[in-house]
Amino acid sequence: MVKLVLVRHGESIANAENVYTGWNDVPLTDKGIRQARKAGEALKTLNDFYPTHIHTSVLSRAIVTANIIAETCGFLALPITKTWRLNERHYGALKGTNKDASRSIYGKEQVLLWRRSFDAIPPLQKQPLNDRRYSLLDPKLIPRAESLHQTQDRLMPYYYDQIASRMRLDQDQLVVAHGSSLRALIKKLERINNQEIINLEVPNAEPIIYTMDADLKIIKKQILTVE
Repeated sequence: MVKLVLVRHGESIANAENVYTGWNDVPLTDKGIRQARKAGEALKTLNDFYPTHIHTSVLSRAIVTANIIAETCGFLALPITKTWRLNERHYGALKGTNKDASRSIYGKEQVLLWRRSFDAIPPLQKQPLNDRRYSLLDPKLIPRAESLHQTQDRLMPYYYDQIASRMRLDQDQLVVAHGSSLRALIKKLERINNQEIINLEVPNAEPIIYTMDADLKIIKKQILTVE
C-alpha cells in the first residue's frame, strides 16, 4: 500500500479578502502560516507516511506552505518540484475581484457556474500573463482563463508522469497545491461526476490522505481536521 497526501495552502491574503486569486501571487496571512504549521504537526502524527518527494506549484502561497510542512515534519531533505501544472485555476478577468461584488455584477447563478462547475470558463483576461516564471513555457500553454476541466487537463500529465509513477514504486508522495487544482485532481482520483463536483470544497491546510493499492485504487480516504 502507498499513500498520497494532498494539502491546500494555508489562508492567503486573497482568501482573507474574499477575492479571486488564480495565478496572482499572494502571500499567506499570519493565520495561514499557523495553519500550515498545524497541518505539518498533524502529518507528523502519522506513523506510516514516509514521502520521497514533495510536489507544489510555482505560486508562493503553496511553496511557503510546503516548506513549513516540510520543516515541521522533518522533510526538508526531500526533493521538491515546483510546477506550473499544479497552479491554481486561472480565473481570467475575475482575478483580483471581490467574490461578493462579482455576484452583484454577473448574478449569483453565473458566478456559481464559473466557480464550481466543471466546464464553465470565466471571462478571459485581456492581456496574456507576463511573468518570468513562465518565460520558458510555450506561450500557447499559458491560459487567459480556465474551466476546472481545463485545469484538470493540464494537471493530469504531471500527476501520471511524476506522482503516480513514484507511487507505483511504493513511494509515498506529498502534494501541496490549491483549492481548484486539488478539486480537479480529486475529481479524477475519486471519479466524481460533473454535477457532484459542484459540492466539493477543499479547506485550507487540512491534509487529505489517500491509501492506495498497487494499482493506485483508493482503499481508504482520511482528512485530518486542524483548528
